[in-house]
Amino acid sequence: MALEVGIVGLPNVGKSTIFNALTAAGALAANYPFATIEPNVGVVNVPDSRLAIINSFQPTEKIIPAQLRIVDIAGIVRGASTGEGLGNKFLSHIREVDAILSVVRCFENADITHVEGTVDPIRDIDTIDTELMLADLETVSSSIDKAQRSAKSGDKDAIARVEILGKAKVALEAGKPVRSVEFTPDEKRNLKSLGLITAKKVLYVANVQEDDIHGEGKLVQVVRDRAKTEGGAVVPVCGKLESELAELGEADRKEMLESMGLAEPALATLATEAYRLLGLHSYFTSGPKEIRAWTIPVGATAPQAAGVIHSDFERGFIRAEIYTIDDLKQHKNEAAIKAAGKMRAEGKGYVMRDGDITHFLFNV
Repeated sequence: MALEVGIVGLPNVGKSTIFNALTAAGALAANYPFATIEPNVGVVNVPDSRLAIINSFQPTEKIIPAQLRIVDIAGIVRGASTGEGLGNKFLSHIREVDAILSVVRCFENADITHVEGTVDPIRDIDTIDTELMLADLETVSSSIDKAQRSAKSGDKDAIARVEILGKAKVALEAGKPVRSVEFTPDEKRNLKSLGLITAKKVLYVANVQEDDIHGEGKLVQVVRDRAKTEGGAVVPVCGKLESELAELGEADRKEMLESMGLAEPALATLATEAYRLLGLHSYFTSGPKEIRAWTIPVGATAPQAAGVIHSDFERGFIRAEIYTIDDLKQHKNEAAIKAAGKMRAEGKGYVMRDGDITHFLFNV
């Protein structure tokens, strides 16, 4: 299950540059507002060193990491919620993603015009938040009347919807995103069907210059402070540098990273953080045909994890046979793991742990 995140930002903040570097998608977007009309979609591997460890003990034909789908959404401007620029188009695209990567410009460059005339990351975040909240308020206002009419007939789903929409409306009218509201677990499940943009989690991507690749400058710090108040996170990314790295072969990329004192491209950190943001982790299957990371929500049971491979696996689930990477390191192969009594048989109630190496037994 490849989850989908949307990259948003004002025009000329480096959003499409970062998208292209993430997906090695080719030429950079043109330097003018509304360069991105139809959203580009790319698939990004989530870096996971555990796959190589498993492969060191299990020869295989291919290795398949977990993946994120990245959607590059048209640049947002003031008035987008009322159709300014490509407003309605971007709104329809952004409603469909699971989370948002909000690219914020944290660099000065006289050659790249800022749509607002000056560089101010907090103003930019507020502009985006305002447009998204105004769009949500319109959705909530039109939906709440319909839900209230249905609730009068005693429709339980409609009654629940009225409660959720009411909470959302109070927050939005106070200038707060829907994600700031406390919802019950049942309400959270129902909330997804409403398509509210500001209910989605946000990861801030601070686009920095090459002399601030660790994001230690003042502009990034104010974004960190903002993210902290929201319980969010910030990943500093130098779009220009990452674009150059994306075009290099593996050996040259490694050499360039080492010369700059970096262990991995910032975009690897970004993909991993986006994965965490969505409350996901991985389990693995391993065999001579493939070693694969499967994406599941934290808290998923063994049958639910099996269902990610195929619905028949969940429907006919018998048990899961599970061992860990530490078991593999110690005993070298599955036969030795079984002989040592370390291969666990887990039933329907087992909650999967991050990094479980698993075989499912099922019968349909």
